[in-house]
Amino acid sequence: MTTSMTGFAAHSINLKHASVNIDLRSVNQRYLELHFRLADEVRILEPQLRELIQQRLTRGKVECRISLNPGSTATPDNGLNPAILECLARWQADVQQRLPGSAPLSVNDILRWPGAVPAVSQPQDTLNEAVLSGMRATLDEMVESRQREGATLKQHILDHLAAAESEVETLRPLLPALIAAQRDKLTERLHEALGEAGHERLAQEIVLAAQKADIDEELSRLTTHFAEVRRVLAQPGAVGKRLDFLMQELHREANTLGAKSVAVETSRASLELKVLIEQMREQVQNIE
Repeated sequence: MTTSMTGFAAHSINLKHASVNIDLRSVNQRYLELHFRLADEVRILEPQLRELIQQRLTRGKVECRISLNPGSTATPDNGLNPAILECLARWQADVQQRLPGSAPLSVNDILRWPGAVPAVSQPQDTLNEAVLSGMRATLDEMVESRQREGATLKQHILDHLAAAESEVETLRPLLPALIAAQRDKLTERLHEALGEAGHERLAQEIVLAAQKADIDEELSRLTTHFAEVRRVLAQPGAVGKRLDFLMQELHREANTLGAKSVAVETSRASLELKVLIEQMREQVQNIE
């Protein structure tokens, strides 16, 4: 299944004395790049969390945030930290003495002061198990999110691919007439330029010029690459790098088509193909 590198998932776990919030966000990146912002109580789990993510995701810049909030039963049982309150009172008196008229600390300021509200200890084993289990559930949601986005990207690519295939199939039947017209034009010009140089030299020049203008090989390679894009899109797993390579090959063939153009039809087709290939490439940049 085609999977996007863009996704989001969040999961919350309610424990006896705390709640755990897990957020995962990912955006496109050439490789897998992990960033963690963890609460101090669960920082020890980073290696295990990293391993869990690496088992499920292969590309993308992933940011993992895990926060720990005291439960509603924590504060009434423990009250406020008297030592912190005494320090805050002394500091506030000192500030007001030095800076008369300064605003006193509010209740909200005191409650937010580090250590003012003692945290209720959550058994570490219970906390660790809950976080790891929550991460697995969050990763399930993340993968589903990326798969939904990937399905949308795949359809966009297939739509542009069908349009590109139509351009090639429209141009292919015109080739014999375009080559014949170019040959006639070259014959006339070479007759004027070479004069009495002889029919053999004239024939050689016409053949060389016709070979340079023949785009059948480019059209065949484009068709082959189109089929490969469809095959890769149908494969499971990470296919983004392979698709990116194919987009480069398609763009190279479209450029060659334009460089060898001897008619308005081929120039227009080359330009349209470049636009369609670039649109596909933009979608491919987000595929895992």
